Amino acid sequence: MKLYFSPGACSLSPHIALHEAGLAFEAVPAPTKTHQLPDGTDYYTINPLGYVPLLELDGGERLREGPAIVQYIADQVPQKNLAPANGTLERYRLQEWLTFIGTELHKTFSPLFNPATPEEFKTVTRDKLAQRLIWVDGQLAGKQYLMGEAFSVADGYLFTVTNWAPRVGVDITGLANLVAYRARVGARPAVQAAMRAEGLI
Repeated sequence: MKLYFSPGACSLSPHIALHEAGLAFEAVPAPTKTHQLPDGTDYYTINPLGYVPLLELDGGERLREGPAIVQYIADQVPQKNLAPANGTLERYRLQEWLTFIGTELHKTFSPLFNPATPEEFKTVTRDKLAQRLIWVDGQLAGKQYLMGEAFSVADGYLFTVTNWAPRVGVDITGLANLVAYRARVGARPAVQAAMRAEGLI
């Protein structure tokens, strides 16, 4: 398999999942600014949408969209318990978290990275993010991970997007549960391996 990624972007989430799963893969840098792969290939020829992540399977098929990719990865190694079994209520709880992180957090962070976004809109966006993150902090009370005591692919995604907070002026230092959770997730060997591979640590 090949994972196309850009350092520190949302593709860190499947990068973490692949390390957690212990699956063999090649990580291919696909910088979001240049869209040029290390061998000179135009990334748009791989993914016409131009963004990461993209997972190319051994048979040549390609999967886009982080929440779909991480569930695919988890399902390759069910014994690792990175996602509950398909068809169970717990699986839908996982999908609930992946959707929330994708739509309420990830996409709300996006305008803060855009230099063209008006400052007034950025202020409103930071306030919205702060409210969502306060809610997440409450959900983490008394839990090791989002789904309880076991790490899941949703944790890799939440860790990835909350990494962006200090870069765009969103202060999470007062959210004790979230801060402790991020330290727990960040200390996992697979998370460390993915971040080292992306030059983030």
